[in-house]
Amino acid sequence: MRRRRLAAELRRLRTDVRLTVDDVAGRLQWPASKVSRIENRQVGVSTRDLRKMLDLYQVQDQAYRAQLLEMGRRATERGWWQSYSGLLPALGNLIGLEAEAATIRTYEPELIPGLLQTADYARAVIRAWYPGDTMEQIDRRVEVRLERQEALMRTDPSPPKVSVVLNEGALARRVGSPEIMRAQLEHLMRERDRANVVIQVLPFSTGEHPAMVGPFTMLTFLDPADPGVVNVENVLGALAMEQPEEIRAYEEVWGALQARAVSPDDSRAIIKTYALR
Repeated sequence: MRRRRLAAELRRLRTDVRLTVDDVAGRLQWPASKVSRIENRQVGVSTRDLRKMLDLYQVQDQAYRAQLLEMGRRATERGWWQSYSGLLPALGNLIGLEAEAATIRTYEPELIPGLLQTADYARAVIRAWYPGDTMEQIDRRVEVRLERQEALMRTDPSPPKVSVVLNEGALARRVGSPEIMRAQLEHLMRERDRANVVIQVLPFSTGEHPAMVGPFTMLTFLDPADPGVVNVENVLGALAMEQPEEIRAYEEVWGALQARAVSPDDSRAIIKTYALR
C-alpha cells in the first residue's frame, strides 16, 4: 500500500511539472524502464533515487518531502501476512489492500466472505479448497483468515466500512456440519456497529442480475486521489483491476446489486430463517 501511494504521488508530481517518463529518465540518466517500473509499483525506489526525483519535480515543501521519504523507506516493510506467502497464492495482495482500506464492498454468491467467517466455517471451506493439506497447514490458513478480521476492529486508522451483498445461495449451501452452518449464520446476525458492517441478502426471487459471472471485492482508500481497486479471485490467483473504466463498470454492477438486494433488517430476517432450519 505504501508503494502504491508513493507511486501515485510520484506520477502526479511528474505530470504537474509536465515531464514525460522519457524526460525524467533522460535528466536522471536512468533507463526509461526504471521510471516506468517505479510508477507501476513493479520495483521500489531507494531513498537516494527518491530525493533525485523530488528535486527534479521541484518539491520544496519540506514536510511533504519528509512524508514521501518516510513512505519510501517504509514501502519495503513486510506485512504480517507475508510470512504466510506460501499459503496465500490468491489472497496476499487482497490482505495488503484490506489492511489500509477505507471501504470494502463485496459480492459473494457461494460462501460467506472471509472477513465474516467463523473459525469452523473457514476450516471447512479451506479443507474443500486444499484437500491435500495436512491439519497443520489448514490450521495455519485458518489463522491467517481470522487475523485478517482484525482490520474490522482496528483503531488507527479507523476500521473500514464494509458492505456485503450476499447471494441467498450462500445461506442455503451447507458448509461443514449443520451446527457449524448454524453458528456461522448466527455470527452474521450478531449485533454489530451497522456503520461499520452492513449485510444485504440478494434473494433467489430477484432472478437474473449483472453479477452472475462471479464474486468480486471493491476497495477504496483514504487518499482521495486513489481511485481504488477491484479484486477478482479465481482458482489460481487473483486479478486486481485499477483502470478507471474497469472500476466504473463494477460501480454500475454494485449499484444494481444493492438496488436488487433487500434491506439489512429484511436480510437479517432471511438469515434467521436459514439458521432455524
